[in-house]
Amino acid sequence: MTTIEKAPADKIVEKIPIDEIREALINEYQRRFIRYKMIDGAMRKKYGMSFSDFESANIVRERKFSWDVESDSMEWEHALEGVRYAEQKLKYIEGQTEFGFDFRKR
Repeated sequence: MTTIEKAPADKIVEKIPIDEIREALINEYQRRFIRYKMIDGAMRKKYGMSFSDFESANIVRERKFSWDVESDSMEWEHALEGVRYAEQKLKYIEGQTEFGFDFRKR
């Protein structure tokens, strides 16, 4: 973040109660987590297997690298990474809050 970008961000943080910022972050990461889990569930249902089984069975090659299957593979992998990332961020936010972390000090 540049100095020019930091000044407006600091003003926003000063005007919004820290609990509201924390709650907004938690809600956003929970929303992402749910969205990515839904994609994982839809792909599991569509292919009848987990992503690791999908990759091990080399379904993309088996289906002759069709755009639909290749696209599903990329979306599925992105969703699983998104689940891990959202979980990591939620744990971090919750952990920092438990120890009295103040987001404004960063």
